[in-house]
Amino acid sequence: MKGIVFTEFLEMVEETFGLEVADQIIEESNLQSEGIYTSVGTYEFNEMVSLLTNLSKTVEIPANELLHTFGLYLFDSLGKAHPEVIKNYKTPLALLISIEDHIHVHVKKLYPDAELPTFNVVEQSENSLSMIYKSSRGLYSLAHGLMEKTFTHFNSTAQISYELLKEDGTQVKFDIVQNG
Repeated sequence: MKGIVFTEFLEMVEETFGLEVADQIIEESNLQSEGIYTSVGTYEFNEMVSLLTNLSKTVEIPANELLHTFGLYLFDSLGKAHPEVIKNYKTPLALLISIEDHIHVHVKKLYPDAELPTFNVVEQSENSLSMIYKSSRGLYSLAHGLMEKTFTHFNSTAQISYELLKEDGTQVKFDIVQNG
């Protein structure tokens, strides 16, 4: 998993729950990296699982809720780091439709070894979209938060619902209807 995800996650933890909580979850997680991350590095996914699990226990918030919150946070961070990606789109649906064919292509140029989820559009109209998320990591709640923040970024809102196609969250169908 790319280091930018770790550095942003720990920044969110520090901003939301304090430096003490960030330090505590690093100490409790028995990390090979010892909790030292660079945004361009690559780290084991199980380190994120450990950090998230310990955060969930410490703050008594379910892991999926924390991942959703992180998705909301991560959108702004990625947007600041790579504004050229977002400014190519005029609407939130246009951005979401282009995840697989444009945005992930751009990400792969920057981070060739990044393991990205897939987003296959199965249905679309002028104000709605259905897509299938697939990832062995099952971070659909993170994707959900990123989607919600996409609409906020474009000063819009949407109803976003999802259905687990596999119980472990490795395949999820998202249905998105833009309001107004």
